[in-house]
Amino acid sequence: MKLKKVWLDSALVLVFGAMLVAPLFRMEYLNNWSSIESTFISDARMLGENLPHPGWQPLWYTGTRFDYIYPPALRYGTALLAKAGGVTTARAYHLYVGVLYISGLLAVFWLMMAGTGSRFGAWLATAGTALLSPSFLFLSELRLNSGYGAPQRLHVLMQYGEGPHISALCLLPAALAAIWGAVRTRRTDLLALASVLCALVVSNNFYGATSLALLVPILVWSVWTGERDWRVPAIAVAIAALAYGLCAFWLTPGYLGITLDNLRLVAEPGDRRSVIIFGLALLLFGLVSYFVTAGKREREWPVFCGGAVSILALYVLGHSYFGLQVAGNTQRLAPELDLAIIVAFSTAMVAVCARPKSRIAAGLIILAAFFPSQKYLKHLWAPFPEAKSLHDAYPRQVAGWAAANLAHDRVLPSGEVRFWFNAWSNVAQADGGSQQGMLNQLLPMAFWQVLTGEKQEPAVLWLQALGTDAVIVPDGKSRDAYRGDYKFPDKFRGLPVLFDDGHGTIIYRIPRAYAGIGRVVDAKVFEATGTISGGLDVDRLRKYIGETEKAGRSPVAVAWQGFDAVEVAGTNGPGESILLQETWDPFWTAQENGVTLPIRKDPVMGFMLVSPQPGHHSIQLRFQTPTENRVGQILSLISLLVAGGLVWKGSRVRPSAAGL
Repeated sequence: MKLKKVWLDSALVLVFGAMLVAPLFRMEYLNNWSSIESTFISDARMLGENLPHPGWQPLWYTGTRFDYIYPPALRYGTALLAKAGGVTTARAYHLYVGVLYISGLLAVFWLMMAGTGSRFGAWLATAGTALLSPSFLFLSELRLNSGYGAPQRLHVLMQYGEGPHISALCLLPAALAAIWGAVRTRRTDLLALASVLCALVVSNNFYGATSLALLVPILVWSVWTGERDWRVPAIAVAIAALAYGLCAFWLTPGYLGITLDNLRLVAEPGDRRSVIIFGLALLLFGLVSYFVTAGKREREWPVFCGGAVSILALYVLGHSYFGLQVAGNTQRLAPELDLAIIVAFSTAMVAVCARPKSRIAAGLIILAAFFPSQKYLKHLWAPFPEAKSLHDAYPRQVAGWAAANLAHDRVLPSGEVRFWFNAWSNVAQADGGSQQGMLNQLLPMAFWQVLTGEKQEPAVLWLQALGTDAVIVPDGKSRDAYRGDYKFPDKFRGLPVLFDDGHGTIIYRIPRAYAGIGRVVDAKVFEATGTISGGLDVDRLRKYIGETEKAGRSPVAVAWQGFDAVEVAGTNGPGESILLQETWDPFWTAQENGVTLPIRKDPVMGFMLVSPQPGHHSIQLRFQTPTENRVGQILSLISLLVAGGLVWKGSRVRPSAAGL
């Protein structure tokens, strides 16, 4: 009977959650064009056109590996929903995050049931997660920024477009509940479930993975202090190993390396003092919890709750109050801190309400805690302003003009237009949506100079060197929310104007001797030019451009065949090579008439050089699956089979035999 009630409660939680975010299930475009959700919509749309899996992404960052751009779960979930449902990618994205959002409330319910066995506590934690943000008490900037007091998890999802992060957060309680069950009962099916859920958290977002990395050791330690059984950490290691195996097809060493390189550009690095303090805090928690729990099983859950709140509070609040910087943008984990505080509070209320004389006091405390939610409840659907007309949207108008007039060019957009540039078309851009996964490490230096430099010549030289035909420049009067990206927008005055929307956004033509990203060049000039030393290294840039834009050369035709193959046709003379201004990668191959041609790396800009015998050539280049991905695919398949075997084995064990 109790199990039936829990399943009924679960259904009610889903209904409750669906009521809170109902607009997400019918929404196509949000009237918030500055949101980063645009890049995930763009990414999923391009994936949907190149299923089952492209290896290369030629439209962003002068080309990069497709896997390097972002973890796969949200991009695949959105693309497959769009295909299966026959809806736009934008609609599919909102369906995906909406389903995960309400599933996250159910995950909190089950986490509390696993930890406390209390339906009251589970409902209290679920309602708190849906309606409250305790972090608002400590971080006034977050409270003031969240309109109508919407919980931080919902605010960042709708205001900033953190769909992957919040989706990972919503899976996090389910992963913790499964780990809790696995390490306490030793059930193999729960071990497999925990591994799958951990893999899904990581496959949605790395901030979710960071939270997992912080909370799982605390959970495992809390259980071990009560059990004093070394099978507990052994099971945790098995979960981690199997979870990585399930992610191995995309989470390769190369991916991690590129991600860490790019992270240095967008996040403040940790400092030694903060890391030491954080390590000492973990050590202190370990010592205190070791003696507090003292082999008492009933104390494991409260110890975990206390540890989760303490460590996340130090990580998130330590930056604001004490200047601690452990890693990344610490305030991004404010929703995870909310979750920890709410679960700990609900656990405490369960304990208080176990004493009849304390129930009135507990009720008053709960009412006081939920009092701030009235503002949000009065404006329940305010976080979901729907765009009434896509045609009137600024990024749609500018990106639409580029799609109609610059379809075969490489363009550099900025601001909102960069976010939405590939949401509806396959016009290549020199930059990219999420600014993650840049294989060509010259790009950040180049874009910094183009956006913030005061002089025209370095900007134009960089754009020419990157094979860019046009640049979209919003000034201070533009309708673009990020019009401040360009510090000196007038520096492009004098270049040919292709488009002017009359409101401060101008598209300029970049002067180039030949169209496209193919060139006939003398590679020896590149070798003599040397490595570019900085954004204002105009001497080397001039030498490079002097060779790529040299008059009198044969034009080179470049024709993409999907994302992973391209045909390059041109005529080279003695001592000349064919340059493809696409980022070099060791897994590109070139063939002509069945003969393999070597591909060299352009020593200046990092593009691809092919040096066939003099004459006219039609060369087919194809991106092959990297070895580390092939190895990862095998490992993921083995891990999937292992997980299936563990589920089968666990299903044959009666719950009573498993210790439930």
